[in-house]
Amino acid sequence: MQFSLDAVSHLVVPVSDPRLAPLLEALTIDYTERYGDGGVREMASFPAHEFQPPHGIFVILQWEGQTIAGGAYRRYDEHTAEIKRIWTHQDFRRRGLATATLTVLEDEASAQGYNSIYLSTGPYQPEALALYLARGYQPLFDPSGDTSKLRDLAFTKALPTSKSGETMNV
Repeated sequence: MQFSLDAVSHLVVPVSDPRLAPLLEALTIDYTERYGDGGVREMASFPAHEFQPPHGIFVILQWEGQTIAGGAYRRYDEHTAEIKRIWTHQDFRRRGLATATLTVLEDEASAQGYNSIYLSTGPYQPEALALYLARGYQPLFDPSGDTSKLRDLAFTKALPTSKSGETMNV
């Protein structure tokens, strides 16, 4: 069967779900290749419980039973979710999966009452920088400058309010 984005399903999973392991393992390798020991520190920097409902989630995208993409959000503050751990399997890149993951995370965060997103990426992830700019995230730095000199590239984005127009408790 040929890959089709329409055949991809998304699942909200607990941190303990074994289907999440490929994402976490591959991210650790990728971050370590890009940032050395800082990659391992980044992966260990947030306790797993911060990505559990009701304040956070992990989402995986699957195709034919294989985890091929995913990401997470956690509570940043009362009104803001922080997106973390966006990943796409190396064999499935450039097929819209990171965009699909962001869309799911934004929709889920909005449904939980968050009204904005905060995220940061590292200076050696140009594909992430391009993705976030293309998806309407506002950089909190000068993207025309030398981003390789920055520690983090931070972004924000407003989310739509709930259908009732009221902010939900998070």
